[in-house]
Amino acid sequence: MNSEYLKEFAVLGGLVTIQLVFAVYGVLTSRVMALGLSPYFLIIYGSFATFLFYSPLSFIFERKKWPSKLGMKLLGQFVLISFGGVTVSQWLLLIGLKRTTPAVAAAMPNISPGLIFIISWIFRFEKVNLKCLYSKIKILGTLLCIIGAILMSLLYASASKSISTSPKDAGSAIDNDKIIGTLCLMSAVIIFSSLVVLQATILAELPAPISICAVTAFIGSVLTAILQLIQEHNLVITSPFMSKGKLIVFALSGGIVGGGCNSFGSWAMKEKGPVFVSTFGPIGTVFSVTISAVTLGDIISLGSLIGMFVMFTGLYLVLFAKKKEGEVIDEPDAFSRCDVEKPLLN
Repeated sequence: MNSEYLKEFAVLGGLVTIQLVFAVYGVLTSRVMALGLSPYFLIIYGSFATFLFYSPLSFIFERKKWPSKLGMKLLGQFVLISFGGVTVSQWLLLIGLKRTTPAVAAAMPNISPGLIFIISWIFRFEKVNLKCLYSKIKILGTLLCIIGAILMSLLYASASKSISTSPKDAGSAIDNDKIIGTLCLMSAVIIFSSLVVLQATILAELPAPISICAVTAFIGSVLTAILQLIQEHNLVITSPFMSKGKLIVFALSGGIVGGGCNSFGSWAMKEKGPVFVSTFGPIGTVFSVTISAVTLGDIISLGSLIGMFVMFTGLYLVLFAKKKEGEVIDEPDAFSRCDVEKPLLN
């Protein structure tokens, strides 16, 4: 067995394992929040654990890339990414997870490649030629992602309400709580996608992704603690169903495991490219659906599965077009056939 085969096996096996780990953690998080754990607690300790994980790595591998002086512009960008990407988007994601199911929460981030494409297009980070076939495919894929997400959420909300109501009024009922949860999830993905574009511009000036992750995780942890103090007038680190020590271990382990998985994902992205890594997203949704059904008794309706299928179809269309654009750019006569710039996420 040669080294290339082993590397290929490690990448494939690792990416599948990452999706499984995130699915299991999502189900566990949904369970502990259902028992009364505050989302703020998970964000504060999870982000701090991510900071602890990435800080030594950033010092070892990237300290030579650190700027000699931290300007106000860079500091402002760090604060914006931390508040939006750590505090707000994670809070919305956890609220959405609490009000829906791990399966829906795992499916929603699959619309982010399409949203990143649209946001990059709006801010002219990506050039789109409507005469180019691949640009049309990306636009179509993005629309399918959004339509699939809306279908999945509406049909899921209708099905869940029908189960909990009498047959007489089940047909027209929609579970407003599920709709709110889905809107929270979609808002989290929109904010995250916007900040990915911002982070890509920062990386052009400061090519130190591990350091950026460590700094934003620490700032996000502090900002979340301040927000909780303002909203609830105290830092809640206890729960009636779990000791303080177990709660801290749960949150810290989640942050450390998440940091490890993200590090492996970055390595896999370097080896195989971002498009290849993104194709494994739907596998996490399948894991979440299966685990939720077995452990929590959640039921995903046929309509919701159809919505997921439409969403995943759109995702793969976007990824297919981005891959083909990358191949076209590398060819000598690329611009004679399709006038596109190198995509932002490549």
